[in-house]
Amino acid sequence: MMKKIPQDPAMCVSFVNTQLRDGFSDLDEFCREFEIERAGLEDKLSEAGYAYDRAVNRFK
Repeated sequence: MMKKIPQDPAMCVSFVNTQLRDGFSDLDEFCREFEIERAGLEDKLSEAGYAYDRAVNRFK
């Protein structure tokens, strides 16, 4: 069963950042676990003004 992430961009970035902080070493690991395409997630959050920062492992 595919795990779900929130669709609202503000809720999504909060959820993803919490998951990255608490349980994943990087965005690729998160995307594998949640069975989502990294590019699609980054595009969605980019449209809301967020970009992934690898150095701190979170979207800003």
